[in-house]
Amino acid sequence: MKFGKSNSTKILAAIILAVLAVASWQMRSAAALSDPGNGDWPMWGGTPDRNMVSNMKGLPTTWDVAKKTNVKWVAAIGSQSYGNPTVAGGLVFVGTNNEGLRDPKQPNDRGVVMAFDEKTGEFVWQITHEKLSAGRVNDWPFQGVASSPAVEGDRLYYVSNRAELICADTKGFTDDENDGPVKDEKFTGKKDGDIVWRFDMIEEVGAHPHNLANSSPVIWGDLIIVSTSNGQDESHVNIPSPKAPSMIAINKKDGKLVWEVNNVNDKILHGQWSSPAVGKIGDVVQVVVGEGDGCVRGYEALTGKLLWSFDTNPKESVWPKTRNEIIATPIIYDNKVYIANGQDPEHGEGVGHAYCIDGSKRGDITKTGVVWHFDKIRRSISTPALADGLLYYPDFSGFLHCLDAKTGQELWQHDMFAAIWGSPLVVDGKVYLGDEDGDVVILAHGKEKKLIGEMNMGSSVYSSPVPANGALIIMNRNQVFSLAVGAGGEAAKAPKAGQ
Repeated sequence: MKFGKSNSTKILAAIILAVLAVASWQMRSAAALSDPGNGDWPMWGGTPDRNMVSNMKGLPTTWDVAKKTNVKWVAAIGSQSYGNPTVAGGLVFVGTNNEGLRDPKQPNDRGVVMAFDEKTGEFVWQITHEKLSAGRVNDWPFQGVASSPAVEGDRLYYVSNRAELICADTKGFTDDENDGPVKDEKFTGKKDGDIVWRFDMIEEVGAHPHNLANSSPVIWGDLIIVSTSNGQDESHVNIPSPKAPSMIAINKKDGKLVWEVNNVNDKILHGQWSSPAVGKIGDVVQVVVGEGDGCVRGYEALTGKLLWSFDTNPKESVWPKTRNEIIATPIIYDNKVYIANGQDPEHGEGVGHAYCIDGSKRGDITKTGVVWHFDKIRRSISTPALADGLLYYPDFSGFLHCLDAKTGQELWQHDMFAAIWGSPLVVDGKVYLGDEDGDVVILAHGKEKKLIGEMNMGSSVYSSPVPANGALIIMNRNQVFSLAVGAGGEAAKAPKAGQ
């Protein structure tokens, strides 16, 4: 086909405009990657770069869950809750198990995602997922849904206990509509959730999740990006699916696979439970994730192209005594990546390593990409928070480390006297952090340690505090609390079966 001069000019102009439009969109998207805002908290970490920092003001520094002081509402969930709440569009979304039975027609051990009214704590809807038949090797009993949902508009994305990436309607069936293409939901009552599409990572890409699939999705453009949790079988020696991807990108509109990556293959030490982060490093928007061989890697977000790899373990380390996988989610800040390695808590406290990595470099950057290395940390499964040049990093042994973000120098540490599963939140000049004993500590954000307060939530806090619209949302094992200054009143009663 031949084009005249005018047509060629028009085509060239159209191409230029398209390129400029994409560039403009990428710039806007990249800017939004690190803006913590002061309203909703629509995904794990608050923003795609996963930095646990908020601009919100006026959150409570004291409360009493027994006396209901500064307690806006309390809602019962399951008996084990390891994920993190997200808040968007007037709803609070949590992952849990089914031991707080809401619907007698959906009995037994299941993974559950629940939606609650943000203002009142009223139960709105739930989606349940039956357990995988393979049992504990793939779907550990009573762990439920450990993925933290990500919300954009009227769509909710999470990974089920069955290793499915789920897209659901935030309204559930309260709108009397069954959004598709999934139309075969077994439960379609007013209190049930509406699945729009699902991507089964076991069936579609051959993933073999070890113990559980838990990745918290991250949204970038039209992509939903998750880790597959591909890992070993119950022998802890064999890797059933070494060729299965470690991470995938799915089109958020139709649930189709866009790209997949696997640079781990048969080098998986145990499982792969880190969630991906997205942020602009240099001129490239990257997906950064900790993988099952103990390496953290950066990929081009649009294509999945590998950009760099960094081994977080010294060469002399030996699995499982001194070599670690990565469970924590990395954060991206000012062209740097911050990450610590760790292990399944059943493997003990052990030796950990925290790093600041220059993600603008390419190739194997284990030696060239180190900005600093902090080796006075025990194994960590937590995500750090960085604000005003200060990095807050917990380890599983119960110590919160405050580091200089530029140098890695430790400024202070605080002993929680209990294991730390969750991650710190920095908001309004304060640091909030929960522990396995059920205590939530509040410390002053600064170079000198100052304890502001410590409140007990009644049972273990495995999740991280979440700020949203003037309230602090905190989950313990079996309840979700909304805390606000001046709030009070009776807690919501635990529901009877069928309510």
